[in-house]
Amino acid sequence: MVLNVDGMTKSFGGIRAVDALSFELVPGEILGLIGPNGSGKTTVINVLSGALKANAGRIQLLNRDIGQLSTHEIARCGLARTFQIVRILPAMTVLENVAVGGVFGHGRYWGAALDRRAKDLLQRLGVRHGADTPATALTYIDQKRVELARALISDPKVLLLDEWLAGLNPVELGIGISLIRDLRAEGRAIIIVEHVMDAIRSLCDRCVVMNGGQKIAEGTPGTVLADRAVISAYLGDEYGDA
Repeated sequence: MVLNVDGMTKSFGGIRAVDALSFELVPGEILGLIGPNGSGKTTVINVLSGALKANAGRIQLLNRDIGQLSTHEIARCGLARTFQIVRILPAMTVLENVAVGGVFGHGRYWGAALDRRAKDLLQRLGVRHGADTPATALTYIDQKRVELARALISDPKVLLLDEWLAGLNPVELGIGISLIRDLRAEGRAIIIVEHVMDAIRSLCDRCVVMNGGQKIAEGTPGTVLADRAVISAYLGDEYGDA
């Protein structure tokens, strides 16, 4: 097991955004974290990555408790993420945006090795702009690719993708799905937060479905997407009762 979440709870005032959530992730697995808007998915990602601290529960990454670690300490333990709203470093070039992940992440690189690894990832992910291009000059899609390259450069064992496929056209979506498959083939465990159900069906070994901060279903994509409670959460009670 690479990641174990046991009873994760996160509250904001009187609102419980994540309510006693538990799940496991094994090496080489792609887990879909799905649910309607506001169900708590991104809060889970923020807690796992250390941006938020849980009020209760236990999180173990490679058998190490990480619940009280800082974001950079968790990154060095082997977890990396992308963001629902792309976050680039606007004062830096494309190459510098990627390289920073190699300096502060799990596998640490420096000098020529860092430069070479960053350029290889930019080429692999299809970033067509030069390494010295200002990050602010990139299109939205290329900014997403640069952000993913920054997450990958440190060779994380667990990769969190928060709606990374959102906003892609059909051709780009196909490329993105193929890329995620390749990342899994390298032995990475991946958690995907996603609303593109075609991607969930084709990529995920298993899904955890959330609604109102709680886990309402867990299983294969085909099983959970046919579950009445899941249908009701997405479409309303009249559909779940059909």
